[in-house]
Amino acid sequence: MTLTFNEATHRYRLDGRPVPNVTTILNAGLPKGDALTRWAARVTAEHAVSLAVPDDPESPPFVVSLVEREGPEGAVEALVSQHKRTKNAAAARGTLVHDLAERIAHGEEVDVPDDVAPLVGGYVVWLDLFDPHVVMTETLVFSREHWYAGKFDLIADIGGVRWLLDLKTSRGVYDDTALQLAAYAGAERMIDRATGEELRMPDVERIGVVHVTADGTDLYDLGDINHAHREFLACLSTYRGVRRRSRDKLPGDPITPVEAGAAPMLWTNGDLS
Repeated sequence: MTLTFNEATHRYRLDGRPVPNVTTILNAGLPKGDALTRWAARVTAEHAVSLAVPDDPESPPFVVSLVEREGPEGAVEALVSQHKRTKNAAAARGTLVHDLAERIAHGEEVDVPDDVAPLVGGYVVWLDLFDPHVVMTETLVFSREHWYAGKFDLIADIGGVRWLLDLKTSRGVYDDTALQLAAYAGAERMIDRATGEELRMPDVERIGVVHVTADGTDLYDLGDINHAHREFLACLSTYRGVRRRSRDKLPGDPITPVEAGAAPMLWTNGDLS
């Protein structure tokens, strides 16, 4: 197989060489703003508040006992890492819903755990309402031209229009998902799940998010694929710049006056006259 994916490490290899995945590229190349920082801070604060009042009035608050047991630094680290535990738990739930949703989309009967039953139930209602014809699910794609890889959730025909869709169980739907889906749509090649054969990536007309929540499931259109793909390629360029600076260990050690004078001129603005 020309493209392989290691589930344990979540890493791809294309033609025997490591290749970055779409999510890694976007994480490095797309500014996250303050939202992620505020979310992590809020999770930590909410966790600390939830632990402040003891269940047993005769025992000290948990935070006090945590400091006594772990020391100040250990207690800080335990609280700081709470957002990672929250994120991992949400990711595990999302993965379970994805797996069940894929099987349901293919017409299988599944046993649904109680904790995700509202999510899966809402997804089933959405399937009945929109009646998508599933073309393929959970398929590896890659681009040799731009050198990236990834795996999309679903391609389906809805009302005669071919959609590339991402299933999300997150609290909200975010516009940067458009870049993720455009990257999948813009990949030239895919791996057939049944045969392992390398095939041409099929054309899609629209990209969107199927947002699965306990309150129901909604479909969101993520706009122009071409615009989003150009923005993804800009993120890819930034990702490569970050990797280059890390590899070259910039800024490195201070240089001497002699070294400054010997530095080659690598840049020119051309004829400015």
